[in-house]
Amino acid sequence: MSKSSGTVLMTEGSIGKHILTFAFPLFWGNLFQQLYNTADSLIVGNFLGNHALAAVSSSGNLIFLMVGLFQGISIGAGVVIARYFGARDLTNLKKAIHTTISFGLLCAAALTVIGVIAAPKILLLMGTPDEVLPNSLAYFRIYFAGSLGFVMYNCFTGILQSVGDSRHPLYFLIVSSLTNIVLDLLFIAVLGFGVGAAAFATILSQLLSSSLCLRQLMHGPEEIQVRLSEIRPDKLIISQIMKNGLPAGLQNSIISLANVFVQSNINRFGALAVAGCGSYSKIEGFAFIPVTCFAMALTTFTSQNLGARQYARAKKGAVFGILCGISVSELIGICIYFIIPKLLFAFGSTADAVAYGITQAQTVALFYFLMAFSHCMAGIMRGSGHAAVPMFVMMICWCIIRVTYISIIVRFIPSINVVFWAYPLTWTLSAVMLLIYFIKTDWVHGLE
Repeated sequence: MSKSSGTVLMTEGSIGKHILTFAFPLFWGNLFQQLYNTADSLIVGNFLGNHALAAVSSSGNLIFLMVGLFQGISIGAGVVIARYFGARDLTNLKKAIHTTISFGLLCAAALTVIGVIAAPKILLLMGTPDEVLPNSLAYFRIYFAGSLGFVMYNCFTGILQSVGDSRHPLYFLIVSSLTNIVLDLLFIAVLGFGVGAAAFATILSQLLSSSLCLRQLMHGPEEIQVRLSEIRPDKLIISQIMKNGLPAGLQNSIISLANVFVQSNINRFGALAVAGCGSYSKIEGFAFIPVTCFAMALTTFTSQNLGARQYARAKKGAVFGILCGISVSELIGICIYFIIPKLLFAFGSTADAVAYGITQAQTVALFYFLMAFSHCMAGIMRGSGHAAVPMFVMMICWCIIRVTYISIIVRFIPSINVVFWAYPLTWTLSAVMLLIYFIKTDWVHGLE
């Protein structure tokens, strides 16, 4: 495939080179995305104080709960597109691309309405502290008023990445991230606006990045070129997208629901706990970057190669990607364990708030490799058409067991440490279950 177009056929050539060269731009892209997510907290915390920082922090899990389903469906669309791309079925490839865009537009409209209307009730159910609630509600509603930007950005990048192009999404995300930081500083530090301005800066940046992605698709190679007149749903393609994407979306939403429950337990310890743990969650997002990169690379690599019936090659790529993912994420975890105090104080938090973040980091950071393994396995399973497997494993481990553990143990040991330990314990369970599945089953024939 043409280097200038960005598309890459992963069914031939060096396995390691394909996975690494695909994952490397994803790494930088996710790094910049995390930077502009963190910029909200850094600027809000330093200029507006702990309560405003807690408002931004407490909205994170709730936002992912709302968008997780649609992100999962975008992953499913990518699997379908990658399969047709690997099989060189250009007719269905074009149908899949245009169907994905039409479906994304419908999802964006639905998410806007649901997010804006449901925000107050959900924040109250989470037990958001009274002093934090007004700012949380403002941030949440403004963020979801701009659903079109981030939903379509996910759709467009999913299309580009499924055909092996991870470079152009990186370029567009860099532009978007820098724009977000500049707007944050302008709205909050210079003009003195409140927490809602941080959400407004984010949605403007996301609209910019989605527009750049659409432009790339409209002027890209003929085989994947988007034409506005052809944007319409195809029933067969939608059924394939839902088959591959709905389990991933439900998995995201179920995990997010469990994390919302975890957040509600953190909220009980007060605004300082919310601020400190929220600041740590921004830092933890950097540890998730290599996990996300290799999981996405494995989904695309697996789907393209199984579409081309390159079964042995898919297996080799799976092992290589898993080893890379767990090694890099664990190295980051070790670094975070030792330097977490300095990182947390950068958010402008008080010493009492920082203490909560340090405790959480030093409880979970050394177990990142287990979380990485589970996500990499989920990427492989989605790429092979077994998306329901990680959904059920993570639903059991990261939702049912995690929530049950916290609900029972916190009653007997009312300590925030109990909440923190829920993560490494459930990561261990999911890693063991997925490893057994990977070894004992013939997962490579899922797409057939």
